[in-house]
Amino acid sequence: MVSGSHGGSRVTASSYPEEAPGTDPNTVPNTVPQEISAAVPGYGDLVESSPDALLVVAEDGTIKMVNTAAERMFGYARGELVGSDHRMLLAEGFRNGLERLFFNLRRGAHTDGDAAAAETDTDTAPVEAYGVRRDGTEFQAEVAGSIFFTGTGPRDGTGNGSASMIAAVRDTSHRPENDDSLREAMSLLSATLESTADGILVVSSEGEIAGVNNQFLTMWGIPREMLATGDDEAVMAFVLDQLRDPAQFVEKVEALYADPAAESHDILEFRDGRTFERYSRPQKVAEQVVGRVWSFRDVTAAKVAQDRITRAMADLAAQSAQLKALAFRDGLTGLSNRQLFNDRLASALADRHGGAVDVLLLDLDDFKEVNDILGHHAGDQMLIEVGRRLRACVRPSDIVARLGGDEFVVLLLDSLEPEAVAARIVDSLRVPVWIDGTMLRPSLSLGLASIGESAVDASELLRRADVAMYAAKAAGKNRYMRFKPEMMKALVDRNDLEAGLRHAVDNGQIAVHYQPIVSAGSGTVTKVEALARWVRDGALVPPKHFIPAAERSGLIVEIGTEVLLRGCTELKPWLDEDSSRSLAVNVSGVQLQHGDFAELVLAVTESCGVDPRQLVLEVTESVFFEDDCHVIQQLMTLRAAGARVALDDFGTGFSSLGRLQGLPVDTLKIDQSFVSMINSGTEQLPILNAMIGMAHGLGLTVTAEGVETAAQAGYLMKLHCDSLQGFLFSGPQPEATLQPALDRAALAIAALRGDRVPGNR
Repeated sequence: MVSGSHGGSRVTASSYPEEAPGTDPNTVPNTVPQEISAAVPGYGDLVESSPDALLVVAEDGTIKMVNTAAERMFGYARGELVGSDHRMLLAEGFRNGLERLFFNLRRGAHTDGDAAAAETDTDTAPVEAYGVRRDGTEFQAEVAGSIFFTGTGPRDGTGNGSASMIAAVRDTSHRPENDDSLREAMSLLSATLESTADGILVVSSEGEIAGVNNQFLTMWGIPREMLATGDDEAVMAFVLDQLRDPAQFVEKVEALYADPAAESHDILEFRDGRTFERYSRPQKVAEQVVGRVWSFRDVTAAKVAQDRITRAMADLAAQSAQLKALAFRDGLTGLSNRQLFNDRLASALADRHGGAVDVLLLDLDDFKEVNDILGHHAGDQMLIEVGRRLRACVRPSDIVARLGGDEFVVLLLDSLEPEAVAARIVDSLRVPVWIDGTMLRPSLSLGLASIGESAVDASELLRRADVAMYAAKAAGKNRYMRFKPEMMKALVDRNDLEAGLRHAVDNGQIAVHYQPIVSAGSGTVTKVEALARWVRDGALVPPKHFIPAAERSGLIVEIGTEVLLRGCTELKPWLDEDSSRSLAVNVSGVQLQHGDFAELVLAVTESCGVDPRQLVLEVTESVFFEDDCHVIQQLMTLRAAGARVALDDFGTGFSSLGRLQGLPVDTLKIDQSFVSMINSGTEQLPILNAMIGMAHGLGLTVTAEGVETAAQAGYLMKLHCDSLQGFLFSGPQPEATLQPALDRAALAIAALRGDRVPGNR
């Protein structure tokens, strides 16, 4: 009997007990299963007289019947209990215990194999639990269960039977061995098993399923009815059918059961694309292995995310490698650039061990006329052809680089005939070049310098080649000359240039011109770049001539200060009209080396009444060639005050976009050599796209320099380039003619955008 031994038994009944229609829920009659009542006379009285609380619980957890002891134990009226969920009577952490007991009893009912269910007992050990009374107080209890079936039972082969369980609850709070810590541990264990995100499966040493948690069934989609049948082979087949490699799964299981003490961690791939991590470890009781615990974790989302990260990192690495290669290559000719040449020359001088090192420095004679007469496109084609011919004149191991403009350099290592190479280069450029139907005869001046017995560094070797090149130019051009000590007259000329520059600085002869920069987004001129200009003896000295001289002599500091002061003073009215407008000034690395540069800049803006937030400092990549913390600190101080920093001529140096995220930079200025690649505007130029896209990804704005055609501007605007600068809008203008230049620039950008002309006054 249920109330006697507190064990478990099974009975069958044709129907659940029913309540009389219209019965008061507080006076529900004491009804018992009819077959039991008929088979055991006085069974109803026995149930009512039982000191244990007896409950009949349906398969869905609903209470179908209770006895008087149950009312007394839990403090509820019979009508309040019947029809309610049995879990309301169990404490937190124990509410799934009765369900697991039901599950185990039903599995036993399906596997015992006797048609007369009421005649066979299947004992299960009582389970410990904590009950909850109506007033909220908890008490320690012991629960045992018996199962019975209604309708067609499970043993007739149809599986149509419906199960219910008779649960007997005994109050054990009076027992001296009451242990709150045990209760807490059991509660924690139960809650943990059901709340974990892992699916848990426990299998006995005999290979039978001993227990699962709800997450396991959910993860694998296994119906509870399948587990209840006790057919573990069907469960295994259901599992294997979902896997990509079921044979490997079985092989792993067999290997682990052959070694009961082994542990395992591997990955399961599903046919539907899911991925599980599988852990397995032995289940031990007193150091004896009694089974195996399997846990499964769904790592599909993590694996998908990791795969995406891996692909993204691979793409970034490829783009970084591409940009790094670009940083060491001249964008127009594909030759090495200045930085790569300098690196190779320094390496050759450090490791030459007596071997020959020769430098051939050359530039094209009267190249400016090609640009002026035929346009920059023709000039670019000329430079590309010169680069191709230079490459054909030397060995694959020799270095050919474009230093900028029309200046090239060749590095020969261990050459036996450097003068023969120089002569071959001169002869190769005497062959006419056809560009757009026009025949041109390029001419060059080349200087050759070699390592002699006296040790010289890279800069000195280049300096000697430079002296020889100017000697060749002075001798009539279109020839080469080897460096000789008497050629040092070139140094005198340089000294004369520097002396003239000093005089110009001291006497206020350095002028400032301004070039508008238009915003592609707003269609207005939002920035003006201040540029130093020097007129000597009535002629404009090109900045590429006097700026290097100014940097060598240190005059660049005074020139830069003068440009900043004049720019702030002359453009203050224009800046005051709109706080979004800004003034851009070029800053040399020499200026940044001065410890008080940041203080000087802020002092100038304060004295002129210009907000530092309207100031943009343009620096070249060369200022970051060395890891100079002082330079970085200067820029960071200025940025902290509101000034912005632009990286000028990007792509002509060695920086990569990946390195930019560590530099105090706000804007990227794409060198005009890249813009000049755009001819018709229909080209596919992934490098430009990558530059702009990755710069935006780093939070930088982008300005394109040297925009000279509407096709170039349109192409760049399609790539979402933020700002444009170039002769298409306006060349550098003195302050007196700046306003007309601003108006022309506004008209030009408005025409490109199809906008009405914005005001710039």
